[in-house]
Amino acid sequence: MDKPKIYLETTMFSFYYEERTEVRYQELKAQVRQVFDLIKAGKFEPFTSVYATDELEGEPDGQKRENMKRLIGDYGIKFLAQSDEAERLAALYIQEGAMPKAYPTDAAHIAITTVNGLDFIVSLNFGHIARPWTIERVRRVNGRENYRGVGIYKPAEVLEL
Repeated sequence: MDKPKIYLETTMFSFYYEERTEVRYQELKAQVRQVFDLIKAGKFEPFTSVYATDELEGEPDGQKRENMKRLIGDYGIKFLAQSDEAERLAALYIQEGAMPKAYPTDAAHIAITTVNGLDFIVSLNFGHIARPWTIERVRRVNGRENYRGVGIYKPAEVLEL
């Protein structure tokens, strides 16, 4: 059986090095690290894209930024290329209300996952990506555009697979 192909959205890299000490954030950090452990153990085939690395460049702490980017090589995460089709699909997600206009990169994360036929995206972006409204709207758009459904999961949900 093939390993599930997963897309790691930006929050997966940032939460790996989460510094906030509140219990909630530390629990999320632990879940993210468990997902990375599963990647290292060979359970998943991991991918990311320029959309994530561009967002990582916005991290003001240079050491944290470099550590987050280093995870890509350390865990053998493959890089997906941008495409006109992913851009078109991302625009449809926004047009259909799956994603607010102000967050085109979040739409692009989902679109590049879909266009490349990955199984699911893993995200801690509860505001725009890993939320029921987005999941339902993306499912509708993908079906209409003849793409198969793509899972959108929180790290805790991936640990249950």
